[in-house]
Amino acid sequence: MREVILNTITLEKRAAIKENGQVAEILIERQQEERLVGNVYKGRVVNVLPGMQAAFVDIGRSKNGFLYRDEVLAYQQLNEEEDTKRKRNISEFVHEGQEIIVQVTKEEFGTKGARLTGVVSLPGKYIVYMPSGNYVGVSKKMSAEEIREEWRRHGHDMKEAEEGMIIRTICEGLAIDDVKEDLAYLRKDWEEICNRGRDVKPPAVLHQEGGIVERIIRDFPITTISRILVDNPVDSQHIKHLLRHDPKDTHKVELYKGTENIFSVHGVEKELERALRRQVWLKNGSYLMIDQTEALTVIDVNTGRFTGSDNLQETIKKTNIEAIKEITKQLRLRDVSGIVIIDFIDMKNETDQEEVLQAFKHALRKDRTKTNVAGMTKLGLVEMTRKKVRQNLNDTLSDPCSVCVGKGTEPSAEALAARTDRLIHEYRFMEEEAMLLEVPAKVLSFLNDKNSHYYVHELEKRYGFKIYLSEALPHIHEEIHVRLLASEETVKERAKKLKRSK
Repeated sequence: MREVILNTITLEKRAAIKENGQVAEILIERQQEERLVGNVYKGRVVNVLPGMQAAFVDIGRSKNGFLYRDEVLAYQQLNEEEDTKRKRNISEFVHEGQEIIVQVTKEEFGTKGARLTGVVSLPGKYIVYMPSGNYVGVSKKMSAEEIREEWRRHGHDMKEAEEGMIIRTICEGLAIDDVKEDLAYLRKDWEEICNRGRDVKPPAVLHQEGGIVERIIRDFPITTISRILVDNPVDSQHIKHLLRHDPKDTHKVELYKGTENIFSVHGVEKELERALRRQVWLKNGSYLMIDQTEALTVIDVNTGRFTGSDNLQETIKKTNIEAIKEITKQLRLRDVSGIVIIDFIDMKNETDQEEVLQAFKHALRKDRTKTNVAGMTKLGLVEMTRKKVRQNLNDTLSDPCSVCVGKGTEPSAEALAARTDRLIHEYRFMEEEAMLLEVPAKVLSFLNDKNSHYYVHELEKRYGFKIYLSEALPHIHEEIHVRLLASEETVKERAKKLKRSK
């Protein structure tokens, strides 16, 4: 069973999902951020690119949305053989200046606009309603194929004309009237969206997805939730209103009245801090190193302090299997997406490799976000992808380091001393008696060290002029500047003034 903890009393709204007492997911919503996925817009096609089989659509954002041919409603509704259909060009279905209703399926990231679809879907409590989907899907997580087939028949009986729907797992064991009621609500929502679309000029928002509270109630079946703990009285009443159809569900909502932050009391704050670390220790003494780049995320498994049994290969396999639990947890907790490369400890035995790979695939079944494991390479690297829906936790809560600019390292004192030497070398033919250099604190220590290769007095002998050093401000870590070239007396006096001013 799940437990939901909502910290919504302050401006930043946060939600934690606990499964079996462990924090599985953390969601964060800020006032200045606007979540686009699920929003429905009336847009205008501004550019059609036949070579890319795509179009750019103005939806009123700073960046135009991107619509692929396969997501255009007219293309999807085309009743042709697949091979014939694939030869069609997007310009046959949309044209520049056309007004079009679209829905966002993927958030804006960096310089890329939102990903769009013309096949609108509205998620409800029991079904996902597609007004023009012309398709009935049933959750594969239902317990038996016979039950899935029965619900597929119910879906075809309930739908009208071009309607479509996806029937959720929660419907198993429900009365069909409950699902019909949900469908009726969603039809009414779509009717209101269409009415709005007729009255406004593009670009315009026709439907906006709810906030973090609504998403939690919608995305997690209430039957799988044992308790909803919330620190905001207004949200507590709002959740009870959303669950008002069944009194036993409203009883699951509890208002937290303590003075300490609700995330701290329930151990979420510690998990959040752990999810931002590069190194994650496992219970058996081994650890993970998690590095995120722009193109992919790399997870490295290390034995660390774990020595295991006398059998080395058995120790390696156990370490890898233990790591799987934490890897799948961190993928969800950090909301890692895109390409993921996992460097398990090298296993010589192919049977062990297959056992670890299958254990990893099995562990990923708990992930709500779509994942795909491509397999293990000859170098023993596991390749996988995880669908990108929103900004990951690290990007949400962190900025690139102003010192290392995201590299994770900065030049060593010796490397900067060598750079200083090269800079001084450029002035070897100057006529002035002295030079004043401003250098970072660690370089100053290195240049004043008699045991250093770059001892300042040795540099003076080599170049034939006096070198004075001034310590740069604390926030300067790499820059080295020549501040003054003049007589020795003038430079010496300036160096003293700079020292007094600091």
